[in-house]
Amino acid sequence: MQRFIPSLLATAMAFSSMEAMAAADLLLFNGKVFTAEPGQPLAQAVAVENGKILKVGSDAEVKALADADTQRIDLAGKVLMPGMIDTHSHPVIAAYDSMGSNLYDTVKPLPDLEQWIIAEDQAGHARLADVVSIAGVSSAYWEQSRELGKIFNQGRWADQPVVLNGIDGHTGWANNAMLKRLKIDAALVKSLPEKERNYIGHAADFTPTGYLSENGWDRVRSQLPGPTESVMLNAARKAVKVNNQYGVTAWMDAAANAGSGDSLFELRPTEQSFGVLPLYRKLAEDGELSAHVAALLITHPQSKPADLQVLAKVMQQFEGVPNLTFPGIKIFADGILEFPGQTAAVIDPFKNSLKQGELLIDPAHFGELVVAAEKRDWIVHMHAVGDRAVRESLNGFEYARKLNPTPVPHSISHLQLVNPKEFPRFKQLGVIASMQLLWATAETYTEELVKPYISAFAYQYQYPARSLHKAGATIAGASDWPVSSPNPWNAIAQASTRKGPLGVLNSAESIDRESMFYAYTINAAKALRLEQQIGSLAPGKQADLIVLDRDVFKVSDKELSDTQVLQTFFAGKQVYAPAS
Repeated sequence: MQRFIPSLLATAMAFSSMEAMAAADLLLFNGKVFTAEPGQPLAQAVAVENGKILKVGSDAEVKALADADTQRIDLAGKVLMPGMIDTHSHPVIAAYDSMGSNLYDTVKPLPDLEQWIIAEDQAGHARLADVVSIAGVSSAYWEQSRELGKIFNQGRWADQPVVLNGIDGHTGWANNAMLKRLKIDAALVKSLPEKERNYIGHAADFTPTGYLSENGWDRVRSQLPGPTESVMLNAARKAVKVNNQYGVTAWMDAAANAGSGDSLFELRPTEQSFGVLPLYRKLAEDGELSAHVAALLITHPQSKPADLQVLAKVMQQFEGVPNLTFPGIKIFADGILEFPGQTAAVIDPFKNSLKQGELLIDPAHFGELVVAAEKRDWIVHMHAVGDRAVRESLNGFEYARKLNPTPVPHSISHLQLVNPKEFPRFKQLGVIASMQLLWATAETYTEELVKPYISAFAYQYQYPARSLHKAGATIAGASDWPVSSPNPWNAIAQASTRKGPLGVLNSAESIDRESMFYAYTINAAKALRLEQQIGSLAPGKQADLIVLDRDVFKVSDKELSDTQVLQTFFAGKQVYAPAS
């Protein structure tokens, strides 16, 4: 009798399991299904029940789970994949920028730029209160700061504040009318410590040229008139829609507690630093947040362990918001590599200044902050552009691993320069490489604003995707929208070709598209600490799915870049389809 009871229970459980699996509410079949489950071949079909994956397999296996109420979608041979995941984005701010005057990194001759701004202003797009403010401005303009001044400091602009917001988020330009309003003048520049003085472009007599970077730029953007709450809520809605359109169903918001005018470079958060978090909460409450948002709270690079309590209190106020999680914190290790900013921390000094840029973290104590974050079960996500910043970030993670050998999925984003000595350390320390490989191109930024100023050795290791991949690093896809497009298909194709208008940026560092498919799915899910819920098509995971208009495994790189999403599903419900 004792042996018979378990047998009866097993039979009952099996019957119960079969009963549960007979209730699929959605079938997608006759397709080419990329599961993102390593080692698993392509499947044909997927069954969904109650917003979760019920079964992945052959058409016959999946169709057996249908009943009279099951919705059936014949994929007609099209590719089905998990929703794309972006491991470093600022989507709400990006969407807000797109709602006004935005150059989107386009470089125009200065006379054409003036006429374009006049037209934008007359059309009612360019103003924040009485300030003419233009977003998405290329760093290529900053070499022409004095020439910009000759246009925008006289005539119709003499008393009109004008601000050009750099697309990189670290730089910008303001005319004399704006500088005067903010009391940024020669006396101020002269009074500053050398480090801060260098963030304000100036002549020999300390007169500002209009160009500003990092803390200098924060002096301007923090004083720009802010948008209304309703405008920002519309921006949040647009951010979700744009991502869903590209098949993105999850992202890491890399500065969720920072507002549109906050200093990002050295933000000192408070318990009231909510940033875009209330917007996500409102969307979630209204059923409009059709994406997983892993919100990182930005903190000062030299924060002490005790300072993390402030961030914990912010997180507590948003606990339980659907589709909103708090995996950890974001820290700037350095700034940007491009001239004239050159605030990235580099090993070999910049050729023009003979300086090593700005390392924002304190190497002697950064490891202690990592340990403190791990004690709270938080990850640390680093902004590290220069090879010295990458090295010191890894050193901090290594310090933590010596105290606790169990890897924590910390991540480093950008990785524009990485010294080869660091390649194996990513795998050894379990650190994820969050890469914006749309930037791996030979164009103005890499060839004209970087190459002349850094060592030839460092230059050949810009965005070293293949080297990191070969060394066993986990590569995760990212956009850094609005710095570049949130379209993952552009980035996946670019990772393979590395072609740009000025040639190819080190073809030896190209990486194949299938590896990039994993980078934007299961690998990215690991960076968000959501790999148990999303990132691959496996029973029990949420049914975040995308249907594509072409066979992304076979088309050319050009055709891959132009991939269109035909349907996006979030938790089994369609949240995007192109207008017919």
